[in-house]
Amino acid sequence: MTYEPIAGILAVELARRSAGSARPDAPVVSDERTRSPRIANTRLKLAGSLRSVARWVEPSPAKVCQPS
Repeated sequence: MTYEPIAGILAVELARRSAGSARPDAPVVSDERTRSPRIANTRLKLAGSLRSVARWVEPSPAKVCQPS
């Protein structure tokens, strides 16, 4: 079995970062992602187009005959 020293060093460093992220003085990074209005508008138009296509290709409800 071979020993990979780089893997050991990386594992220790990642464990330190993971444990250090819970410290009270850890840096805070906001989760906010901003999108340009152009991308947001394009996304809305594409979603509307896909919904209309989905309504167009959706099969009609089956007509079930009720026994009398």
